[in-house]
Amino acid sequence: MIIALAGRRIDASDAEITRFPLHDAALVRERVYQFLIHRKATALVCSAACGADLLALDVAGELGIERYIILPFAQDRFRTASVTDRPGEWGTLFDRITKEVQAAKHLMVLSEPDEDNNIFITTNKVILDKALTIAQQAIHNKREQAANSVLAVLVWDGQSRGQDDLTANFADEARMRGIPVFEITTVK
Repeated sequence: MIIALAGRRIDASDAEITRFPLHDAALVRERVYQFLIHRKATALVCSAACGADLLALDVAGELGIERYIILPFAQDRFRTASVTDRPGEWGTLFDRITKEVQAAKHLMVLSEPDEDNNIFITTNKVILDKALTIAQQAIHNKREQAANSVLAVLVWDGQSRGQDDLTANFADEARMRGIPVFEITTVK
């Protein structure tokens, strides 16, 4: 089973609405762990932001699941903008995981110049397309069955923030491709 994943980053220190509090990271990590085992995941495709992405990548590495990272722009810039800007020690985890994934030649940087949400929407599309490509290769190599070979997983609070919600966009993009969508909650 190929897993395409997107989800919430850890809440900012001054967040008015709780979507993914740092104190629930271990609980969410365990939920992701159980999901990947239950679904017999063979590959995980996602970005590498603090919170859902890095927790899933860490669990997948622990389980020996093949990992693919899609970054919207350069690693250093992404680390500053989407990893270390929130509470928690995410920088060290990001550095270790990206190094491991890069060594396997599974790290893709899109290098888009956009500063707006369009680059993140593009990243969502590339994550889903990469998961479908991996599934097709696995089917061709007889490592996967065709039916339900890709799942889109949302690790979030279940509530869209509106039109600019990138996790909700990921779900919409998956559904447009006929990919089943599953949710793992980030709140108790």
